[in-house]
Amino acid sequence: MKDRTQFHMNYWMIAILVFLGLQYLLSIQQEVATIPYSEFEQHLKEGRVEELAITERRIEGLLKEPLASGQRRFISNRVEPQLAEHLQQYPVRYTGKVESTLVRDLLSWIVPAMLFFGIWLFLLKRIGSGLGGCGMIQIGKSKARVYVETDMKVSFADVAGVDEAKDELKEIIEFLRDPQTYGRLGGRMPKGVLLVGPPGTGKTLLARAVAGEAKVPFFSISGSEFVEMFVGVGAARVRDLFEQARAQAPAIIFIDELDALGRARGAGPLSGGHDEKEQTLNQLLVEMDGFDTSSGLVLLAATNRPEILDPALLRAGRFDRQVLVDRPDKVGRVQILNVHLKKSRLGTDVDPQAIAALTPGFTGADLANLVNEATLLATRRNAEAVAMEDFTAAIERIIAGLEKRNRLLNPREREIVAYHEMGHALVAMALPGVDPVHKVSIIPRGMGALGYTIQRPIEDRFLMTRDELENKMAVLLGGRAAEWLVFAHLSTGAADDLAKVTDIARAMVTRYGMSKRLGHLALEREPNSFLGNEAMLGLKPQHDYAESTATAIDEEVQELVQSAFQRSLGLLEERHELLERCARRLLQQETLDADELRELSAAPASDPVQESPQA
Repeated sequence: MKDRTQFHMNYWMIAILVFLGLQYLLSIQQEVATIPYSEFEQHLKEGRVEELAITERRIEGLLKEPLASGQRRFISNRVEPQLAEHLQQYPVRYTGKVESTLVRDLLSWIVPAMLFFGIWLFLLKRIGSGLGGCGMIQIGKSKARVYVETDMKVSFADVAGVDEAKDELKEIIEFLRDPQTYGRLGGRMPKGVLLVGPPGTGKTLLARAVAGEAKVPFFSISGSEFVEMFVGVGAARVRDLFEQARAQAPAIIFIDELDALGRARGAGPLSGGHDEKEQTLNQLLVEMDGFDTSSGLVLLAATNRPEILDPALLRAGRFDRQVLVDRPDKVGRVQILNVHLKKSRLGTDVDPQAIAALTPGFTGADLANLVNEATLLATRRNAEAVAMEDFTAAIERIIAGLEKRNRLLNPREREIVAYHEMGHALVAMALPGVDPVHKVSIIPRGMGALGYTIQRPIEDRFLMTRDELENKMAVLLGGRAAEWLVFAHLSTGAADDLAKVTDIARAMVTRYGMSKRLGHLALEREPNSFLGNEAMLGLKPQHDYAESTATAIDEEVQELVQSAFQRSLGLLEERHELLERCARRLLQQETLDADELRELSAAPASDPVQESPQA
């Protein structure tokens, strides 16, 4: 009220001053007469002028007697003396005219100044926008995208394969809908819920579904958007984000990729106490301690690297609950496929169960990409609907890479590849408990694969015995054993197989305790995705065992690999004729599926097979 009264008083004072100024100008205009220069010359000759004031462009004076209009003061514009003497010879009334220089003044002074300030303001705005805001003033504002109820079209019906995670988050929804009733027994909701899981498992989608089910404002921001080059900007954005959320509570704050913001302090070799990221993290910790869960504010976050998060962020009272969003099992993959298959026109032979069996380890994002790839393949061949063959081709394309039919191999290389791939397939078919062979092909795919053998898992496996690992090693070395058996030489085609076999053998010795010589010891830990100080500084990792133990590890690994190779070689020697028959058929057709392999295996040994022209 006081401010309004002060505003009215100032307004009236300004109005009065303007009125008095206008009145003064009008009064002056009335007291002073503007006369032509010829009339001034006449008054001067007649001696009627009492006093004069001369400037460069005009003459001001006072007459002894007033004019007919009553003014004694006058103003007259000057005329050059030579021109005035010439004009006096004629009965003409003349006066000077002052040329207006307003436009020239604007062009010479005001316009350049305005242009300079305009460019300066434009550059400031561009600099502010490039630094993460709409300008220098807004650089500390939060850049969170706010979704209201009408914007959130995602619900739990759109999220499949993560039933356990959905059950955990239903409590959050119930609390946001009715905080008083849910806390009637004295309990409180967790301040923060951390969604942990591999990339592509649906963490962000799950958070959006929570907001859609709860029908509350949803503040979504990435962890990297807090960090800027200016010190203090990240902390200011954290404060602004929580202020906006409190103003619209009940609400959900979702921070995606939390590891960009919440990395453990002092985890890097060059990190210090005045690091901008640490200040931003400290402000986040303070804000999480400051807000009350009864206000209806819930913090959700997602990360795929929980091992590098700061312990202070994960303690009780901040992120109280961690929800694992893991890769889906076969049942989960079927549910996810059913969600994505609704958008496609499917053929009668499409079986989600069969597709899920062929895609172990696929995440929700991978399955969505699979359905899209299959749809594009069906569109490319002008089909009316997406068939099962399109899904099979899409799986092969994702796993093995794009077909390289233009990559021409000479007959010798093509023959080596055929025997190599059949070596893998026959060893897999001969060993018990191994995933059945789905397809064998010698069509080059990807960047370096000259052929491939696809095995279809019967079920999802989470544990493997020593025998199963040894069988897996034997299958991987089956191609190299076939080359040695048929051609009596080794090639570079088994480079990838050797790397996988060596990793399995080393893990058996150092991590799984499956070595008879070294016993039940875990000599190395599970490899961590986080690159520690040693990796960042380029140093060799330190091990906590003696050099003699390292020698023993190498010998054990070598013995395991050599034993697997001899086992594969023995199996192929027993099936030498079958290897020849299958390899020749593979050279003819370039691709063999499971049914054709079983047919060839069941055929009598004397059954003739047409020779390949390249063989």
